[in-house]
Amino acid sequence: MILTFLLAPVSPAHAAGGDIPVPQSSFNAKGSGSVSPADADFVIKVRLAGLWEIPASNMAQEKSDDPRIVNIGKAIGAQHVVLDKLDREVAKKLNIDLPSEPNGDQQSWLAEMRNANATTFDQIYIDRLRAAHGKIFPAIATIRASTRNDSVRQLAQQTNQFVLTHITLLESSGLVSYGDLPTAPAPANPGAGPVPVDGQMIAAAHSSTNAIPGVNTTVILIVLAAALVAGVITTMRIFRAR
Repeated sequence: MILTFLLAPVSPAHAAGGDIPVPQSSFNAKGSGSVSPADADFVIKVRLAGLWEIPASNMAQEKSDDPRIVNIGKAIGAQHVVLDKLDREVAKKLNIDLPSEPNGDQQSWLAEMRNANATTFDQIYIDRLRAAHGKIFPAIATIRASTRNDSVRQLAQQTNQFVLTHITLLESSGLVSYGDLPTAPAPANPGAGPVPVDGQMIAAAHSSTNAIPGVNTTVILIVLAAALVAGVITTMRIFRAR
């Protein structure tokens, strides 16, 4: 029950049973808007993901002796069938040619799983799928934030929800070796961004004040303090007079 709650709105419990809820969005996509090369590449990558993750997840149900891995494979495989259908619909609408078989790397991963026994399969399945989902996850965000086409935008949002569900499912196996995952690149300018932090705002204010010719920050502070004191004294005199 807890796992189902964490993975909403794409529930693996329903997914395993064959009733796959499609992630909802507020879009009424009509295929309007320009399609960039990155958009087309994203649609192709979603198709490629299904072409190898569906057979890999079918193998998980057949080869694993661990009920957790069997259920994870059942959920991920069923959800990829739904996502593949959504992807093919978008590709048809936007005239994007899709591949019909996995690429070379994906075929080698499938061969590795086919050659694995019940003892080694589980770790290979979790490692390969978790690594693949980790790579496409940030790419989805880029397309969701930048695309001009409403159908690609909707597909990116749906894919994002499915992939987040799959990452969570894979990690629930307890087999993910986080130390082996690639690390994020170091930030070029730590703390910098579209919204400055308080320290940056203070520094900017200090800099802009000192940039005015002939004006010294210390002098300004003394003047402000004197004005504040004068205001307090005047207010006290008014109340005393009353």
